[in-house]
Amino acid sequence: MPVITLNRLADCPAAQWDALVPAQQPFLSHAFLSALEDSGSLGPNSGWRPQHLAWQENGEIRAAIPGYRKRHSYGEYVFDQGWADACQRSGIAYYPKWLGAVPFSPVTGARLLGDESAAVSLLQALPDYLEENGLTGAHINFTDERANRIIGAEPVWQHRQGLQYHWQNRDYRDFQDYLDALTSRKRKQFRKEREQVASQGIEFIWREGAQVTEAQWDFVYACYSNTYHIRGQSPYLTRAFFSLLAERMPEAIRVVFAQQNGRDVAMAFSLISGDTFYGRYWGCLAEFDRLHFETCFYQGMEYAIASGLKRFDAGAQGEHKLLRGFEPVITDSWHYLRHPGLRDAVEDFLVEERAGVQRWADEAREVLPYRHE
Repeated sequence: MPVITLNRLADCPAAQWDALVPAQQPFLSHAFLSALEDSGSLGPNSGWRPQHLAWQENGEIRAAIPGYRKRHSYGEYVFDQGWADACQRSGIAYYPKWLGAVPFSPVTGARLLGDESAAVSLLQALPDYLEENGLTGAHINFTDERANRIIGAEPVWQHRQGLQYHWQNRDYRDFQDYLDALTSRKRKQFRKEREQVASQGIEFIWREGAQVTEAQWDFVYACYSNTYHIRGQSPYLTRAFFSLLAERMPEAIRVVFAQQNGRDVAMAFSLISGDTFYGRYWGCLAEFDRLHFETCFYQGMEYAIASGLKRFDAGAQGEHKLLRGFEPVITDSWHYLRHPGLRDAVEDFLVEERAGVQRWADEAREVLPYRHE
């Protein structure tokens, strides 16, 4: 079988991997994925064991799926813990499973990389691969239109949908131009929120990846990890990840620092690529009124407008984004479950869930803060 397993992305030269990746998809780049591995953010102790699959012909990798052997469901943002709990109660093994995704990054993008015919062959070989490697199923999360078309043609895969909220830059000239598109009540609310932040003497400084010092990365990591510690959780990423990413893809990194009296008090870490601004991590070490909204949303909107970026993807969940102009976007994932009884039960659930997601998306559009012409 021409399916090969890459247990380290370093086993594949960066140029060879990146040749498979569509343009303007930084989360799939060799730099991003290898930084996760080399920093120790992934590995056997984390429950994320790299197990990238590739289709090889005549010694050449023609298609690949970035993937991981999982013994839990943390950090995926497509929540299947309910399925795992049902299996445990029924005496059915749910782990280890195989996941095709970008760890800790609920960003839609390509998952079947490379030549399409080779990608189809790789996908069709996956069920046998799972059986041979003692894996209970496969899950491919946050797929793009190409992957949806290819995977949807294979009847053994089950389709799941979710909902995110993305902001669209409709050729706004500046932030005031955006405010002018809102209802009067929301326009006043957003202005008041921004004024409350400014009244606390807080200013904002933007830095690109190459401009951030190691001391500043220490602060970024302290803020990032604090968002987990206050919830009694451990952060997914290690401190080394941020330095490695800054070394390997500095041009994509944007960090905004919130400062009070010249001292950093909060930050938001983002990536940019093509026409999209990707808001990723935020944190602060003290509480300030309305600082979260300003740092995570309004600053990113202003940056996107000034830079001519068309879309602001602020990540998973957060209905509070909807009230600030982030519009509902349907996301897709696909699931192959080897146990027939589980597969049948999940199919019934997914039919109802997809209908519910569509209803909520329709309802969400009705509460967006934009003026109706």
